[in-house]
Amino acid sequence: MSDQTANAPIKREPHEGLRPVPFRGGGFRHRKLGPVAPVVFLAILLVWELGSRSGFISQIALPAPSAALAALGDLISTGMLWKHLGASLYRLLVGWAFGSLLGIAVGLLIGLFSLARAGLLPLVSALFPIPKIALLPLFIIWFGIGEGSKVATILFGTFFPTVIATYGGVDNVDRNLIRMGQSFGMSWLSIVRKIIIPGAMPAILSGARISASIAIVLLVAAEMIGAEFGIGAYILMAGALFALDQLIAGVAILSILGLSIAWLIGKAEQRLLAWRN
Repeated sequence: MSDQTANAPIKREPHEGLRPVPFRGGGFRHRKLGPVAPVVFLAILLVWELGSRSGFISQIALPAPSAALAALGDLISTGMLWKHLGASLYRLLVGWAFGSLLGIAVGLLIGLFSLARAGLLPLVSALFPIPKIALLPLFIIWFGIGEGSKVATILFGTFFPTVIATYGGVDNVDRNLIRMGQSFGMSWLSIVRKIIIPGAMPAILSGARISASIAIVLLVAAEMIGAEFGIGAYILMAGALFALDQLIAGVAILSILGLSIAWLIGKAEQRLLAWRN
């Protein structure tokens, strides 16, 4: 064999000897793990039920889940569930919707205009720490004992966290993107609509989750004062009668309501924040 043949390069196929490299740019994307949450929830209910039936958990202090389910069934069969739930949903949706819309508008003003920031931000910072339920007697004097005071309490309570989340989201928008838009000759309104609002949307939706939880808390507190129907009024009545199975059923309704709202906000995030994927 000649030296030329020995030193000749060995020809290989294009992909011979190569192994695939796994993609590492997932960006900490969460994986869907299937029915983990229902399994954990059912396990807790099962332990609770077994503890109640065995006597380890006192039925007087904490009734079994089956007793609360029976109370919920009575609510459905008598038709009272829809009266209580309908009244609560009306107050919650009206107060939360108007509070969120006003909060987003004021938050954008504070985030975009120096005059609004100088004039409104100190006012928001001063009023936000006040417990909103403490103002319910004042709202009753202003708006009466009916729906107005309850809606106003929810509106006032959801307004401030929405404002803070909105202007915080505007402040966190990458300024290089804004400068790029200005360099390309985009108008002020186009920059706000196409750069600032989409960039602030994650913070706005996070604020919506927080304000929804606050709205449910204020809803229950407001309905415990002078309300004939509503989940809060039902829980108050059950507590006064020491009907703990009905009380737990009312709390379960509130939990389902909160989960439903969180699910809807999650769907809104998937639709409005699809650009992040």
